[in-house]
Parts: sequence; C-alpha cells; structure tokens
Amino acid sequence: MRGKRQNIQHTLAVRPGERGEPPVHGRDDVEPWMAKSESESPAAMTTVMEEVCRRENLETAWKRVKSNKGGPGVDGMTVEDAKAYLHEHWPSIRSHLLAGTYRPQPVKRVEIPKPDGGVRKLGVPCVVDRLIQQALLQVLQARWDPTFSEHSYGFRPGRSAHQAVAQAQRYVADGYGVVVDLDLEKFFDRVNHDGLMARVAERVADKRVLKLIRAFLNAGVMENGLVYPVDEGTPQGGPLSPILSNLVLDELDKELERRGHRFCRYADDCNIYVRSRRAGERVMTSISQFLTVKLKLKVNETKSAVARPEERKFLGFSIANDGSERRVAPKALDKFKTRIRELTRRTRGMSLPQLIKELQPYVIGWRSYFSFCQTPRVLAHLDAWIRRRLRMYLWRQWQNGSNRFKELRQRGVKQFHAAVAAGSPTGFWRMSGHPALQQAVRNHHFDQLGLPRLIGAHHA
Repeated sequence: MRGKRQNIQHTLAVRPGERGEPPVHGRDDVEPWMAKSESESPAAMTTVMEEVCRRENLETAWKRVKSNKGGPGVDGMTVEDAKAYLHEHWPSIRSHLLAGTYRPQPVKRVEIPKPDGGVRKLGVPCVVDRLIQQALLQVLQARWDPTFSEHSYGFRPGRSAHQAVAQAQRYVADGYGVVVDLDLEKFFDRVNHDGLMARVAERVADKRVLKLIRAFLNAGVMENGLVYPVDEGTPQGGPLSPILSNLVLDELDKELERRGHRFCRYADDCNIYVRSRRAGERVMTSISQFLTVKLKLKVNETKSAVARPEERKFLGFSIANDGSERRVAPKALDKFKTRIRELTRRTRGMSLPQLIKELQPYVIGWRSYFSFCQTPRVLAHLDAWIRRRLRMYLWRQWQNGSNRFKELRQRGVKQFHAAVAAGSPTGFWRMSGHPALQQAVRNHHFDQLGLPRLIGAHHA
C-alpha cells in the first residue's frame, strides 16, 4: 500500500474521495482532476519542472486560468471542457512534461483593434497550454521577480500602472521636466528567440524547462485554418509572454540604472525623465542605439519623442509640466467618448434601463482606472455629458410631438413648457440640454437606474 501511495503522490488525476482525503486547507473548491500529493522531498525541489508540476502550484494555476475566462484555442476546448479532459489525460501530460517531451499546440491568432488605430495581434494558446504556462510562470516569477528593476512596473506582483504614473509625476515635480518617450516597434513580434533563450538559460539550469519555453515560442500560429511557423516574437496572449518580455527589457532597465537615469517602464512603454531638451535628444540617440544594437529591437521614430510631459501620454495619463497634476490624456478621453457614443447610438432600439445595464461594466472599468487622475472637473463634465447622451436617446425614442408632450407631462413638466419643448424643431443634441427635458429626467433618475457616476456621491 505504501509503495502504491508513493507511485501516485504526484498524479493529479485521482478523484476526490478515492483516498478519503479532505480538501486542501479546508477548501471545498479543489478541482476534481487534482489529487493531494504528499510533502515534496527536498530532492524534488532542486529541479524546476518538478516545482511546476507540484499539485499546489497547479491548483493555483488552474484557478487563475478559470478566473481569466479566456476563450478556447485552436482545439476549440473551453475551460469547462478542459476540466474533464485533464481528469483523464493529466498523468500522460505530466509524464511528458517531466520527460521534457511535451509539445504545445499552435496558438490561435486573434486581432483586436488598438485605441490609436491598427490592430494588436494576440496569440491565444489552448486551455491546457495556458494552464502549463501559468504554472511555469508562477515558479519563474517567484525566482526572477526579485531580481528585476524597481523602475519596472508592468505585469509584476504588487506593482501597477498607477504606481508608474505616480513615480513619473514625482520625477517631473523634482525638476526633470523633459520626457524621452520611447516606443518600441512591434516589440512582442520582434523579440529574437535565440537571444531570449540565452537569457533564460542564464537563470534556469533545467533543460526540460528550456525546451518547453522554446517549444511555446516556436509553437506556430494558426490563421485561417493554416499553421504558420514563428521564428521571432513572444506570442501576446499567453501567460508567459509578459515575464519573458520583462526578462528581455531587464537589460534596458539595468543599462538605464547604470547611467543614473530616472525612468519608468511598463512592459514595452518606457519614459526617461531629464532636465533639458538637449539632454533628452542625447539620451534618445544613445538609448535607441543600445536597443537596436544590443537588444536587436527597433525604436518607432514616428511614435517616440523628446517633449514636455503635458504633450505626451503615459499609460493613459498626461502630467502637468510642473508635475502638479496628472490628467486623463486627450486620446484616452476621445476613446472613452467614442465608446459611449457607440453604446448610446440613437438607433439601438432598447429601453433606457437596458441601455444603462450595457453601459455599466464599461463605465465602472474606466472609472476604476482613470479616477486616479487629479482633475475631478473633467470627470464631472463627462458625467454630465453621458447623462445628456441618454436624454438625447430618450428624446429620439419618444419619436413625435404628441408623444413627447405626454412623456414630459407624465414626468411633472408644466403644460406650457411641455408644449413648447414638444413642438420645438431643434435637433436632438440641442434638445437634450433643454430645461424641460432636464426637469423631466433628473440626475437622480439615472442614479436609480444604476448609471455609475465617475465622480461625486456615487463615486467609488
């Protein structure tokens, strides 16, 4: 019996109840394809792949993959399908991982529009590969993250875009009022595989892990039913991509630190802060050369610039030239308004409560990020503008003079004012600001329907 237990201690395919073990740490949400392993022996911890395949590590990885709710990859398997698949096939997958013979499937090409035009090409791995990448990421992150630069903020535990923006603002307030804004051209598509793997090999001795990462990089992309090979780039969309990009750009961070620069980097978005435009031009030239020659990356000259902070955006924000205020960048405001216009276009033909329900997730998500700005007046104006869009939507829905008169009267507008408004030939947008319509559909009416506010009493 003892021998049998040792044989299955790492297997993750045992059904709950078969060994009479309680859920781990008293939780009742342990996935059915995972089995409780006994304590790892110290020898097992000396190799990375054994750490990756540890039950506790996989349990955490599975929860993350589930919570991300990503779509299926090229195999069409959903997260729910994958649970049953893993239940049956995990012992075989695990043995391939431990033997160094696991072959990932190609990633599925998905294109999403960029805010400033163009498309971002994502490569979506299948669910099983996402699980393995996430499990590998967790082990590598624990080892690598403490070695990364304090000036790197992207895709790292306990770090955020807001921290990067706040630090940039402090540099500007300290008198570093010129920004060298570096844009790396198609960074995720351009990373050299051999160079990247050499950097990984400096940190990981386990040959199976090196082989697995190389296999993920080389897995190919499925587009229009055909698989195309990939010989450079890290596929955006997989859990491993961000830490591999941080590994490549850690070399840039270390070079900037060696030169004593003040900078903030979030993924491939890097801003360096200097005291004068002349210094900025000098830094732009020398760092561009470093990126091109040493890291084999290309700086996009049309999108990069040496400028005053107010003229540039960093992670959706712009910073006052004296560092006194961080603002929502104009492009981010334009994008927000464009999306609200799409959601509230007059021809949608749904009720106001339905429309507001559709608006809720976008507005709440936008607010949770951009409420970090220090310009409440801008948020207040946006709140008023959204309500006006919704009043215009209602006015259009009410269709004609007699119906508009009836709707205004039902909402407490005096007969004379209702008649004047209902008979007005004024256009929809002008009418949305009309006193009669504002009286009929007051701000608290939108609050009651659940319209989130960007600021004010309902600001959270």
